[in-house]
Amino acid sequence: MERLTFTMPKLEPGWVWLTGAGPGDPGLLTLHALNGIRQADTIVHDALVGAEILAQADPNCELLYAGKRGGKPSPKQPDISARLVRLAREGRKVLRLKGGDPFVFGRGGEEALSLVAAGVPFRVIPGISAGVGGLAYAGIPLTHREINSAVTFITGHGASGNIPDGVDWSSLAKGSPVLVIYMAIKHLATIRQRLLDGGRYQQEAVAIVSKATTADEVILDTTLGRCVEDAADAEIKPPAIVVVGEVVRLRAGLDWVGALGGKLLAADPLGTRTGRQAG
Repeated sequence: MERLTFTMPKLEPGWVWLTGAGPGDPGLLTLHALNGIRQADTIVHDALVGAEILAQADPNCELLYAGKRGGKPSPKQPDISARLVRLAREGRKVLRLKGGDPFVFGRGGEEALSLVAAGVPFRVIPGISAGVGGLAYAGIPLTHREINSAVTFITGHGASGNIPDGVDWSSLAKGSPVLVIYMAIKHLATIRQRLLDGGRYQQEAVAIVSKATTADEVILDTTLGRCVEDAADAEIKPPAIVVVGEVVRLRAGLDWVGALGGKLLAADPLGTRTGRQAG
C-alpha cells in the first residue's frame, strides 16, 4: 500500500467490513480489500478465498473458516451472521472475506442486514465477480456491439439446493442474448432442457469456466446441446460459471491467456469480414 496519493480508510475495533476477494487471482484484489486484509485482527472467510490471499493478512490475524460447499457439512447462514455480530461486540476488527463480490449471489446482503439489526457498524467493499472477471480472463466479453446489448446473471442453485423457483427460464431464453449462470453444474441438465424448451438452439455456443483466474482453471468450449455430456467427460468441478450466448465464440480471438502460451488467435472469430466481403 506504499506510495498511494490518497488516504485509505482505517478498520476500527467493533467494525465489520464485508469484502469481496475477487474471482481467485490475488492480483484482482481491490486496494480497499487488501487494505482491510492487512488491518484485520479477525478474518471470517469463505471456501473460495485462496491461501495466497489469506497470506496477505497479519501473521497474528485469526483466520476463521465459514465456507459453504454443496453436498458437504457447512455452517448455517444465521450462525455466520451471529458470529460476525459477536466478534464485533468483542471489539475485534473483523473482515468478512467472500469470493467474488459480496452482493452478487454471495449472501452479503443477508449478513449486512443482520449487522444493521444488531447495531454493528460496517462497510461494504465490492469485489470483482467471477461472472465478470472470470469470463474476461477466459477471453469472453459479456457484451459486443455486433452480438448483444443485454446480459442476465442467474443462479442455478437456490437456498433449498434446487433450481430457484422464481426464475422464468422460458422468458430468459427468449429475451436475453447472453446468460451467465452461477452454481449451475449440479442442475445443468435441467437448465439446458428449460432453455431449449424456451427456444434456444442446440448449437448455441456455451463455455464453462471452472475455478476462474486460478492456477487450476479449466475452460470448456462446447454447445448447449453437448454441454452436459462434455462437462461430465471433462470432469468439470464447482465452482464454475456457465455462459450461454454467441459472445462465447469471440474466445477464439480473445483468449489472451492462451496467446501468452503460444496459442494462435483468430483475427475474425465471428467471420464478419468474410460475411461482409461475400455480401
